[in-house]
Amino acid sequence: MGWDRIAVPGVFSSRPDPEKGVLTESVLDSVRLGFESALDEASRYLGATSPNPAVGCTLLDRDGAILVTEAHHRTGARHAEALALHKARELGVIDRVATAFVTLEPCNHVGRTPPCSEALRDSPVSTVWVGMRDPNPVAGGGIARLRQMPEGRVVHLLEDHPSLAETHRACQALIAPFATRILKQRPWITVKQACDATGLMIPPEGKTTFTSQTSLEIAHRLRRASDAIITGIGTVLADRPRFTVRHVPDHDDRGPRLVVVCDRQNRLPDSWRETMIGSGYRVIVSRDLAEIPALLGDHGVNWAMVEAGPALLGEIEALGLWDDWLTISASHEGPDRCSVRSHGPSPLRFILDEGAQPLPADKAAF
Repeated sequence: MGWDRIAVPGVFSSRPDPEKGVLTESVLDSVRLGFESALDEASRYLGATSPNPAVGCTLLDRDGAILVTEAHHRTGARHAEALALHKARELGVIDRVATAFVTLEPCNHVGRTPPCSEALRDSPVSTVWVGMRDPNPVAGGGIARLRQMPEGRVVHLLEDHPSLAETHRACQALIAPFATRILKQRPWITVKQACDATGLMIPPEGKTTFTSQTSLEIAHRLRRASDAIITGIGTVLADRPRFTVRHVPDHDDRGPRLVVVCDRQNRLPDSWRETMIGSGYRVIVSRDLAEIPALLGDHGVNWAMVEAGPALLGEIEALGLWDDWLTISASHEGPDRCSVRSHGPSPLRFILDEGAQPLPADKAAF
């Protein structure tokens, strides 16, 4: 992360026009660009920060140039705001910092790291843009703290500006896994379903997939972002899956992922379980599919993905045990196609948008 001289004009003058009571178009464009930078950086660490959320922070100078963009990397490490300010000091530009864009409300409590609200108050930052309020009541209060006088900062919330609704939705999507666990005591659950051109899920004999390399990379980016995988005993017995992240680089030094096997008749082979444990996974067996979301919530899982056969997917659909559903459809005539169904702003937008993504995708649910 160097000193990035991207021009973002107008952000320093980010107070609403006193006559119109609204932000100018140049400021709105600047805000969108600043948050885009923070969101892009934070999304790189989806899956590495659990049980903490993925958070990004961008710092700008008074002329609207981006000085630093940083993100929270893993639990126990500096939060995004603190890391961005630390990097600005290292680069010798801390005195130039004027505006901060943060995808999530700065924390206001002492945990493994000091409060980010205090780090911002102790910096030259005069204006803070906040993408989302913190759903965690323990960590909340950062906005109020930043606004306290006499050293109060100007704080804008995206939710207060309808013209920034799409940027707000992107911040909601980024925080969706963490917010779901905090508010509903269960993880965000993504179903990944791969089909051939006729809609069948069974690959041709002798093959384990019928989708393209690009589709495999999408599936493995989703694995990388997930804290747990839900599967069925039929998939384990038929394929002996390892659920490793192979087609994209995995996060370094991340905690072990969980694999939950829905197995009502105690058929899970000990050899497979021992192989998975030896590879660094935690294996849990459940007889009751309906109990799995709460079970994963108890284990601090933010984001779980389902990789299973049609029988288990049918049960999940019938019980409504999913938050978004990614279907990758192979095609004999062109690139594979991705479609997404979602019950809210979906973090899959960051999985599908990462890097050069040539696959067509239905992003209406994002």
